[in-house]
Amino acid sequence: MSQPPSASPPGPRPSPAATPGGRPTRRTVLSGLVGAGLGAGTLLATPGAAAAAGALPAAAPAGSKIKNLTGPAETGRFAAPWTDLGIPARCPDGSMLFVCGDTFNGSGVGGPDWRAPVGLRSSRSAPASLAIDGSVGGPHAGGLVPEGHAGGTTAIPSDVFTIGNTMYMHLMRGVIYRTDHSDFWKSDDNGETWQYLCQFPGNQYNGQFQQKTYAVAGDGYCYVLSTAFNRDVVSDLLLHRVPQTQLGTPAAYQPWGYANGAWAWGNYPTTITAARKWGEICFRAMGGGYAFTWLNMDVLSLRVQLFAQPTSNFFTTPEQTMIVPTVPGAEYGNAVASPYGGFIVPGSTTGDFHIAVSQWYDNQNYRVMHYRIGGLAGGTS
Repeated sequence: MSQPPSASPPGPRPSPAATPGGRPTRRTVLSGLVGAGLGAGTLLATPGAAAAAGALPAAAPAGSKIKNLTGPAETGRFAAPWTDLGIPARCPDGSMLFVCGDTFNGSGVGGPDWRAPVGLRSSRSAPASLAIDGSVGGPHAGGLVPEGHAGGTTAIPSDVFTIGNTMYMHLMRGVIYRTDHSDFWKSDDNGETWQYLCQFPGNQYNGQFQQKTYAVAGDGYCYVLSTAFNRDVVSDLLLHRVPQTQLGTPAAYQPWGYANGAWAWGNYPTTITAARKWGEICFRAMGGGYAFTWLNMDVLSLRVQLFAQPTSNFFTTPEQTMIVPTVPGAEYGNAVASPYGGFIVPGSTTGDFHIAVSQWYDNQNYRVMHYRIGGLAGGTS
């Protein structure tokens, strides 16, 4: 669970301090603005010249809600009526696994039986037919890895993906927005059980290697984007590549950086786009190219960029706004109260793009939803 962004001035929020186990209060995040707005700096590819360029206009695809994926009616029978994130990954057996963050039973957020992460499953994986009809753990969705929440720590997933018959999961560990370390896990049984692979220190690259997302490419590499995991902090966006056979070997992650007038693998990592306050991020190979989605904190929105290559020019590629904020009771089309997440559903195309969108604005409005986005402009960078 991440602190909910808001389209209105900060008001009363669920108080985690009052929950069982002495869970600490979450860090306050910036209030968003209603409306799509323009990109917060789509700039030149040379880092030193970034401040001299103006923003490109953000495109405006159409969006519409398909359904709630989680909630009392949808996932209450798995003891998971209140959950978020729902990062979707197609399993080797053809089902779709949604890996969720902080999850509660009872009457609302902060109720009993706090677990993170959990796995909810749709036996059908086609984007148009997704519906949660199972969970890892059966009638009671259990935590996928050990996490006792001692002292308010939790295990927030930042990515889940599949290569061949193996699934991989990246988790950020510690008190929310104070990441002690991140760790990496694998599953060879469709996400039912997970084995620990390795961990990464929370302070690596000044904390900008905490939140990671992996694009599985056809060249034998995964391309990894990373940021700090804290919406209040301005962070670079870093790029690494790692052989798919060495995902659990931290030393095998090779950075992409700008030095001596050129970009190259092996240089110290430098930001590949304008630094900003990032929410959740998702990077995927798709349709012969790449798609990158993220929660933009200023102006609040869910955005996407489309690229030909993982090393394409992020600075100059237009940022297309998929989801804009509104207030509760005024939701329509692609306007969502307190949106975050925005993870790409496997099987998406530029013409039929599906995302898992989270929402949290009070104790009983905390869920994962399925949205379809149409009208994306293809990447040409």
